[in-house]
Amino acid sequence: MSELYIGLMSGTSLDGVDAVLAGLRGSRWRLLASSSLPFSTKLRARLVELHSAGPNELHRAALLANELSARYAIAVRRTLTRAGIGARAVEAIGCHGQTVRHRPRDGYTLQLVNGAALAEATGIPVICDFRSRDIAAGGEGAPLAPAFHHAVFASNQQNRVVVNIGGIANLTRLPVRGKVIGFDCGPGNCLLDAWIGMRRHKPYDRNGAWASSGTVVPRLLRRLLSHPFLQRRPPKSTGRDEFDLQWLARAMKPGDRAADVQATLLEFTAMTIARAALTHGGGAREIYVCGGGARNRFLLRRLAELLPGRRVATTAMLGIDPQHVEALAFAWLARQTIKREPGNLPEVTGARGPRVLGAVYPR
Repeated sequence: MSELYIGLMSGTSLDGVDAVLAGLRGSRWRLLASSSLPFSTKLRARLVELHSAGPNELHRAALLANELSARYAIAVRRTLTRAGIGARAVEAIGCHGQTVRHRPRDGYTLQLVNGAALAEATGIPVICDFRSRDIAAGGEGAPLAPAFHHAVFASNQQNRVVVNIGGIANLTRLPVRGKVIGFDCGPGNCLLDAWIGMRRHKPYDRNGAWASSGTVVPRLLRRLLSHPFLQRRPPKSTGRDEFDLQWLARAMKPGDRAADVQATLLEFTAMTIARAALTHGGGAREIYVCGGGARNRFLLRRLAELLPGRRVATTAMLGIDPQHVEALAFAWLARQTIKREPGNLPEVTGARGPRVLGAVYPR
């Protein structure tokens, strides 16, 4: 029989919580229900503030962890109601938490969630803090989804690449033979969303419409592409604290038109993903996209143009809605923890070996 797990994901896009209830049996899964709970503009702004040092930030972080956990609990209850399933039937919740700092080179990472409060509110065991054990073992702590990508998307006939475009974009290479690799490529939606939020007071650029109205600024694009992170070889991971509006402002000139900056940011995102796929994709002819960026039609079009001769499609072609992939990954990772099985891939993160991930808060 299938075991039931809930996955919760609130990523670096800061758009909200995605929740899924999945029946898992080995590498096979069945989506039973899902729900999404958007973040308010005010909550999003408070989370962005925590990406930089500020007054009383420990207290603010603790309060936000409590507030986020209350929202996670709401998403869990909505999902269970839609499935018609009680909390006692669920083995565990896998909750990524909300990343506000990711500094593996300094030996730490911070995802906001109060696991004890979430377990208390839902009556379900909670597993969170997945990244820390991998970092303790010398790894980057991220990305963690490649292990799940391999479990559900790998083919024995075609080399594939899976690209998750959240706030940060990450790539997984799934070869027919050989090792899986995965790493963060650079910004996904974080700069695109931040720029349109500041200049047009919108949470995101629907279908890349504003970006498509502008013209790429070559000088600005060259500056963006010179970021040291992009020159590093995998394994590597990053966060929006490395790619923020302050960094963008230092690369701009006063005369840059707002729509042209948006166009340049989209081209920057597309180019960093395409270069990563060409350099590290093992010649894969199939590129599957998930995450919020999969809904940006202009971005997908640019990726297809930068990757000629390859199929560029969303993971819907492989049977999983792009919006559900990351939440399903954390349901799967929760199961790995409960079964005392590794959740990381050392060849992806650079850890010294496979590790059982996560901190467990019992029912």
